[in-house]
Order: sequence, then structure tokens, then C-alpha cells
Amino acid sequence: MSWREAAYRNGSDVRLPRPETLHVTLAFLGYQAEQDIPRLEEVTFAAEPRVARLAARETKGVPPRRSRLHALDLADLDGTLGRWQADLSQRLAASGLYQPEKRPFWPHVTLARVKRPRPGPGDAPPLPDELKDAFTADRVTLYRSTLLPQGAHYSPLASRVACR
Repeated sequence: MSWREAAYRNGSDVRLPRPETLHVTLAFLGYQAEQDIPRLEEVTFAAEPRVARLAARETKGVPPRRSRLHALDLADLDGTLGRWQADLSQRLAASGLYQPEKRPFWPHVTLARVKRPRPGPGDAPPLPDELKDAFTADRVTLYRSTLLPQGAHYSPLASRVACR
């Protein structure tokens, strides 16, 4: 059993995304017309993705009070992911296919969605120190997200292995 499954074993008020759907969102595009997908792929991969060095820092409830989700906060150790994300955001905005978010990019992975947020701090289970080792992120994927009652289903549309 993984740390996440064990940490939420007694959490009937949370929904865990399937392990294969865990990801870091670089740009949430919202609804896009089917005919725009080839252009989205072209713009997304106009710059070669770069390998990023990341490390898990801690878990966080979002928002801090009445948390609706628990996230794994990631450190962008060499700034590569943040730079690539900023460039991607600019390319997509220039193409007219994306409206950049006003809030700054936050590299994180959604660990759990809270079904019934409660008042007070949204305590996510603490992350064990042994899971805070650095790792590399070496792939960028353009996904179609389909919302279903049991959670989002992600279908890969295009993917590239990052270069060093």
C-alpha cells in the first residue's frame, strides 16, 4: 500500500485520484474545440520540454480553511519547470488559445479531493521525510480531461520526453 493510500485509509470524506492520473498542471486550458487540438499540440511543443529537478516539500490543504483538496507541494529545485511553464503560458496566450491565470504558477500534485469540507484548518496528512528526496520530471503530456461522477478521466493527446 502506498503512503497516500495508507494516510487516507479511514478517510470516507475524501476521494483519491487514481495513481495513473497524478500530475502537475502546467496550464489549465478549460474547454477547447476539437479542431483546435492540433494547434494546441503545435504551440505546446514549439519549445522542447526540459527535464526538471523537483522535490516534495509538504502536504497542504487548499484553501487552508475548509479545504477542498489536499496537495503535494513541490520545490522546483533548479527553476527549470517554472521557466518552461512561463514560456508555455506565453506561447499559448499569444496563440489566443489560453488566458493565463492571475495567480503565480504553483507546482503541486493533487493527492485527494475532500467531499465535505469542514470549518477550520484543512489538515492534510504529513509527508514522511523519506518521500522528500529529489526526483526528475521528464515528460510533458497534453491531456483531455473528462469529468465523470467518480472523478476526472485523463486521455493523453500528445506527449514528449524532456531533454536535459
